[in-house]
Amino acid sequence: MLSLRARRAIPLYFSCLTAFTSISALADNTLFTAMDDPSTAKKPFDGNIQAGYNAQSGNSQNSTLLANTTMTWFNSDTAYSLWGAANNTTSSNVRSSERYQASGRTRHNLTNRNYMFGQVGWLNDRFNGYDSRTTVTGGYGRQIFNGQLHDLRVEFGPGVRHDEYRGGGRSTRALAYGAANYSYLLTDNTRLSEGLSALANDETTVNSETALNVSINNDFSLRLAYTVTYNSKPPASAPKNTDTTTSVTLVYGL
Repeated sequence: MLSLRARRAIPLYFSCLTAFTSISALADNTLFTAMDDPSTAKKPFDGNIQAGYNAQSGNSQNSTLLANTTMTWFNSDTAYSLWGAANNTTSSNVRSSERYQASGRTRHNLTNRNYMFGQVGWLNDRFNGYDSRTTVTGGYGRQIFNGQLHDLRVEFGPGVRHDEYRGGGRSTRALAYGAANYSYLLTDNTRLSEGLSALANDETTVNSETALNVSINNDFSLRLAYTVTYNSKPPASAPKNTDTTTSVTLVYGL
């Protein structure tokens, strides 16, 4: 027999999925997984802005610009979050990569360990063969550890993905989604985190981000991240299975 809280949460979960599927752009969200537990939030709103830039001139001319932002609103047992990111690289005045993402999530706690979630987002990555890749997922999550030193969350559920390919054509398919997020406090101002997500049907996409966050003061921190994206069946216009990104960004807490 489900508890009263669980019975109340189930309609919320399905209403979230209904609202998400009515949006015209359904998205593939690579790293925006397993959001924070609202029961342990220290304030009703938390957010940050990250930015990084690299430029080289002389015998070769290269530049890279990346930026992203996350905004999360917390209630006693529910959280809502918005996330966006952009990454552009130019070599010898020719654009060599261009990637834009946006996502939204909700999490509703059933108990202090169990929760339900819904997620929607949008991806444009034309150099990897996608005019748009859109995914909606939802399901069950488990807060395994939730402390100052360790934090571990896992979640899984069904979803649907719609792809618009750069070389022409489109597809819409059901999929299975799973994700995990772990963080460890190395020192009072340094935290190591690992995020992993997988989207699977006849094609499997696996995304991993390993990051180190170092606080500079109350407002700013430095973030070093290494991201890997693997696609078992990439588009013909971008045939390589694996893409990696290394980034150093300055983070400003809102």
